[in-house]
Amino acid sequence: MNRILLRRLVAALGISIFVLFACAAAIAQQAAPALPKGDPRRYEKDIEAFWAADKTSPPQKGQILFVGSSIFRLWKNLNAQMAPLPVFNRAFGGSRTADILYYMDKVVLPYEPKIIVYYCGSNDVNADVQPEKIAANFIEFAQRVHAKLPETKIFYVSINRAPQKMDRWDWVDDANRRIKEFCEKDKTLGFIDVNPALFDKDGKPRMELYLPDKLHFLEPAYDEFTKIIKPVIEQVWKKK
Repeated sequence: MNRILLRRLVAALGISIFVLFACAAAIAQQAAPALPKGDPRRYEKDIEAFWAADKTSPPQKGQILFVGSSIFRLWKNLNAQMAPLPVFNRAFGGSRTADILYYMDKVVLPYEPKIIVYYCGSNDVNADVQPEKIAANFIEFAQRVHAKLPETKIFYVSINRAPQKMDRWDWVDDANRRIKEFCEKDKTLGFIDVNPALFDKDGKPRMELYLPDKLHFLEPAYDEFTKIIKPVIEQVWKKK
């Protein structure tokens, strides 16, 4: 009888401990303050996933890094399309240029890439970040890279004139113009304009390249990007 009672007490204690931990976890989750809008810490899990991948299969130093926002993150066939160039992708989330700055010490500089292909700015425009600030953030990115890796070539891929932000194309054009002018002053920088491939001969957006959100792309768009970007970085890679 005592054994039966003891087993019941142990079982009850186990259930009580489980409930206690569950309640504590729920309270902690509720107590955790929501991150302010635009806080770069919202992408910590993405960065942690990169670290986890690096532990099992770290990229070699001195390769070609693609970094930026979801336009690059969704480039599923990047490695195959850029082969035999040694590329790897560290684009994350729906990041803005400020997010790239925040995480560059973790997802850019440690790899010591010889070439960086950078796409970011679309989400800045959607978040009402002014074109001059978008350009300033990229300039800071380039300066911080070259402070540690002075020979690294950085290519900025133009912000897409996506139909989703047609009412902000003037912002897109302004940011692209500012960044292009900056890149033209430095031989370690380059500006790659992919927008011509996104329009037909009549100057209308090629809607067949876009997902229903009219912002992100279907695979044929990445075929077009490959035709434009790959020859440019191939030429530089041969000289490295």
